[in-house]
Amino acid sequence: MKLQLKNSRWQILITYSLLGAIALITLFPLLWLISTALKSPTENILQSPPQLLPSQPTLGNFATVWQSLPFAQYLYNSTLVSLLTVGLNLLFCALAAYPLARLSFPGRDWIFIAIVSTIMIPFQIVMIPLYILTVQLGLVNTYWGMMFPSLASAFGIFLLRQAFIGVPKEIEEAARMDGSSELGLWWHIMLPAIRPALVTLAIFVFIGSWSDFLWPLIVIQDEKLYTLPLGVAKLAGTFSLDWRLVAAGSIISIAPVLILFLFLQRYIVPTETGSGVKG
Repeated sequence: MKLQLKNSRWQILITYSLLGAIALITLFPLLWLISTALKSPTENILQSPPQLLPSQPTLGNFATVWQSLPFAQYLYNSTLVSLLTVGLNLLFCALAAYPLARLSFPGRDWIFIAIVSTIMIPFQIVMIPLYILTVQLGLVNTYWGMMFPSLASAFGIFLLRQAFIGVPKEIEEAARMDGSSELGLWWHIMLPAIRPALVTLAIFVFIGSWSDFLWPLIVIQDEKLYTLPLGVAKLAGTFSLDWRLVAAGSIISIAPVLILFLFLQRYIVPTETGSGVKG
């Protein structure tokens, strides 16, 4: 018995040691980025061996970045575009996924297969047709132009369809017996039942929209509409690639994503949608 307990403790110690090492390797680039952003101009950021802890930590790099470029405007643009993209993406994906999961009509499965098949198409292939369509719609140099390719996604439709399928039919039948309309059933019953999937999709869409660089670079020429990734790229050229300032700008850019994830991670848990069904 004691031998088994001792072996169990060793297994736990080895497991946590491996997980800790993997976590450290994963977080090291972020820690290095923070360290570089906090180092003063007198410190050598490229010294060997590298020094992770700044000898003279300072927040001056953040102040320089914030005052030299309109980062407040960049932050506003990124926040507005990302939040609107998330809201519209959830709406359109949920509207498309619900009939593919819960309604019966001719060609339903083939439509779903066609939608999912588009996941294999790289964005670079459809980028030129998307840009031409954006120009024809007059969306160049607009917030809507940046959001246009992300208003719906095949992955989002697939994710929400699978979540809708997992909702017990008894809940749907009970709502229909109470006289609920199809739209009311979708809004009041089905959407709350798949909240974890909605939150998961919202995080993916937000991160993708927030960090998108290529598409805003193509459709935006007005610097007043720049998002944070474009602002960080401009930052690198403005200061002749001063890595301290680039690191500070990058920290400003990724901080909202980390805060969003920390706030929403408690919602990404399984929900017992069938708990209200008693047999």
